[in-house]
This record gives sequence, C-alpha cells and structure tokens, in this order.
Amino acid sequence: MPNQTPTSLLSLTVAPTKVLRGFQALAQAGDAIASLGRRPLIVGGDRTLAVTLPQLQPVLEQQKLHFAQADYTPDCSEASLASMRQAVTSHQADLIIGVGGGKALDAAKLLAYQCRLPVVTVPTSAATCAAWSALSNIYSDIGAFLYDVSLSGCPDLLVLDYSLIQTAPPRTLVAGIGDALAKWYEASVSSGNSEQTLIIAAVQQARILRDILFQKSAAALQEPGSTVWQEVVDATVLLAGVIGGLGGAQCRTVAAHAVHNGLTHLPDSHDALHGEKVAYGILVQLRLEEILLGNQLAATARQQLLKFYAEIGLPLSLDDLHLGNITLVELRTAAELACATNSDIHRLPFRVVPEQLMAAMVSTRVPLDLKSGSTAENQKLSVRTDETHKH
Repeated sequence: MPNQTPTSLLSLTVAPTKVLRGFQALAQAGDAIASLGRRPLIVGGDRTLAVTLPQLQPVLEQQKLHFAQADYTPDCSEASLASMRQAVTSHQADLIIGVGGGKALDAAKLLAYQCRLPVVTVPTSAATCAAWSALSNIYSDIGAFLYDVSLSGCPDLLVLDYSLIQTAPPRTLVAGIGDALAKWYEASVSSGNSEQTLIIAAVQQARILRDILFQKSAAALQEPGSTVWQEVVDATVLLAGVIGGLGGAQCRTVAAHAVHNGLTHLPDSHDALHGEKVAYGILVQLRLEEILLGNQLAATARQQLLKFYAEIGLPLSLDDLHLGNITLVELRTAAELACATNSDIHRLPFRVVPEQLMAAMVSTRVPLDLKSGSTAENQKLSVRTDETHKH
C-alpha cells in the first residue's frame, strides 16, 4: 500500500438539505416544511412578517401545523436570541422558519442551532446568501458587528420564491450583487494559491460568479422577474452560498467584509445595506493593494468596478454611503475595528495598519494615471502611511 499521510478531520457544510425555487415556491412548500416539524416558530421582523404571513399561513394551516411568531428585532443580537429561545420554550417549537433578509435568517439559523432544531429559510430579498450558509453574524442591539458563529450545518430547507423576491426593492438585489462580487475579490486573495481541490473549485466558482454578474446584472435590473433576473437572483443567493460551502473557513472573507464590520460601528452607516458596505469594501481592498504593493492589476480591477458600480447603483465612496461627513475620529474608529487582531483583513498577504486603511478608505475613486499606469495619489499616500507607521 502507498504511504498515507494523516490529515486533520475536515467538516464541510456545503449546502442546504433541500432547495425549492421558482415562482410561488412557498405555496408549494407545505409537504417539505411539514416533514421537518409540526410546531414551527416563525422568526422575522414586524414588517416582513406582515407582508409574508398571508402567504405562509395558508400553507401551514393546510398541513395542520401549529405555529407562533417571534420578532428578531432590534437586531440579530444576544438579547434578541435570548428572547427567542424563551419563545421556543413557550411554544414547544420543534422547527424554526426564518423569513426575511440576512439578519432575520441569521437569527433563525442560530436560534435553531442553539435549540438543536431544524430550520427553514425563506429569503424575501436577494441581498445576501444568508439563506444558504452555515454561518450567522451577531450584532449589538444597535447594529454594530460583534462576531460570527459557524453552524453545524446549512439549513434543512431553503425556499427561494421568486414571487417574494420580486416584491423587494430593487436596491436589495443591487446590494446582493455587491455582496456576491466580494466572493471573487476576497477568495482569490485568501485562497488563490491553494492546491486543495475543493478550495480551487471554490475560487474558480467565485470567478464564474463575478463574470455572470458583470454580464447579466444590468439587464436583470431592467427586467425584474425575467429569465436573466432569475439567473442573477440564483447567483446572489445560491451560487454565492455554494462558494462558501465548498471553500469553507479557509476560503473566507478578507478586507471587504472587514471594512463592512468596522463601518457598522458608526451610527450613520446603518442606512446602507450590508452588500453596499461590502461593495465599497472591495474598492478599499483593491486600493490597499495599489498603495502598499503598487499592484497594477488591482488598479485596473478597481477602475472596472467603478464603471460597473456606477452603472447599477453601488457606492463608489464614503459619500455614496452617506458617510462623507464623518469625522477623522470616526474614520479612525472604523479602521481600527477593521484592523483588530481577529479581523479577516489579516488574511491579506501583507500587513495593514489603521493609518494605511484610512488612506485607502478615502481614496476609492482616485483615477488611474494612464501615462504612468498607476494612480496619481499612490506615491503620496504611500509616503504618508509609511511615515505614520514609522511614528
């Protein structure tokens, strides 16, 4: 027998057990939901439940399921989760159904994980891949990112109802496109040189996801409900989730999400959606590569993204996130949090300190100098950040 090298045990949470997708998918999901439990607790926000319950309630009643509701607000926070665990006990729930956007679904998944119950996710927008993933983000009661929790599995059932998604504001799909694009820009940096089969596959899927979004997003936003729109929804909710499932923790977020996490600690940032802040974070990550490495591919990629963002409505700068008037102290706070010891920003193949990140955060729109092949401000910024670092 050939020599075998012992390897550590790897646990993969690749995909939901079952995915139902299509127009009116929720109306046809009764049997699948009933197979998981008889006393579901529905987790969502007040507004989302008010819109969705008229469609979900007949499905549950037809199956003779006894359901109750729990509001996850003010956020997917430790306090909200404690309250929802009490609701699980009071209702004697044997199943969690999460309905809504990313935070509602994160709350439902984590609640189910803590209570050891199956979970169904019903996204009402295409703003994130939270309906798919085995991960939940925890925030403070006022929306500041605190930490994430890896779950033991992906949801037991994902119901992707295009009819529901189509009722969401178009801005949510734009944000989902931004969040999904980050898969390529982050995975290619953190895992682009990996020789592991599944991580190679995940990185290549991320490249394919980027190409699909570049090619189809503008048309999809023009024609909600069309075939091309469905393909972009599938890309942001499903394919983005596949990449995280295949790549696992080793193919994870880098600077774009770290910037998002830092920004959530600024009160004025809460009007911007998760994917909008992440999309801006991609530009910041590319600026870091330009400033600190002189990377011309990063400069070219940033210019390509600026044009694409302008076409579909993603933010190009702090101004576009309505953060153009934040103070230097607030900017430093966000940068220091994004550079914290346990931050994903340290998956970059070079060291970043808060002063360097601040320089990148305020220069995402710097034009490319076609004569020199670099951005006009890069040399100045590099000198400034190097001097700051020395001191």
